[in-house]
Amino acid sequence: MKTNPMFKKLILTIMLTVFASITAYAQGDAAAGKSKSAICAACHGGAGISFIPVNPNLAGQVSGYIAKELGLFKSGERKNPIMAGQVASLSEQDMADLDAYYSSLAASTSVSLSAEDKTLAEAGEAIYRGGFAERNIASCMSCHGPGGHGIPKNFPRVSAQHKEYLEQQLLAFKKGDRKGYNEIMSSIAFGLSELQIKQLAAYMAGLN
Repeated sequence: MKTNPMFKKLILTIMLTVFASITAYAQGDAAAGKSKSAICAACHGGAGISFIPVNPNLAGQVSGYIAKELGLFKSGERKNPIMAGQVASLSEQDMADLDAYYSSLAASTSVSLSAEDKTLAEAGEAIYRGGFAERNIASCMSCHGPGGHGIPKNFPRVSAQHKEYLEQQLLAFKKGDRKGYNEIMSSIAFGLSELQIKQLAAYMAGLN
């Protein structure tokens, strides 16, 4: 069976992005990050675990990812009016310190799924682990790992995350409201139905 050229291109792009992600970035100080994190707590929780389902958990995120995303908010490449205001005065060192702090914390282990979510997750597992060949979509675990723990610094931890946040972000990629990862996520999310996105979100949220 011949492999679709677009699928080959996607796999190559993923490999190149993984290679490019293994780069040096500003060294952060976790203790300094903790002292700077008070303003983040209202939305993301005092220990980096948010009580607001549409806001991400930051605790246990892969090193480098938070600093990178804060930089994108600051430059305007990633758009969110609340985050734009929060990062306006942050320096690169501030971002690195916050990154070091949150990546040092233990990830959430308290994610619980309803019976409906568990049914969705069963279908989501097939896509996460095997991809969706009909639309030439590679498995999610090729970038985010079998347990959803991510790969520094471009591929974030998706396990133990709020399913509402995961669904929101996948829809943003699908609609073109969020860019990034050399358009890998835009291409993947565009090929998924909204039901499949719900299934994936439920499955990833249950990983730990």
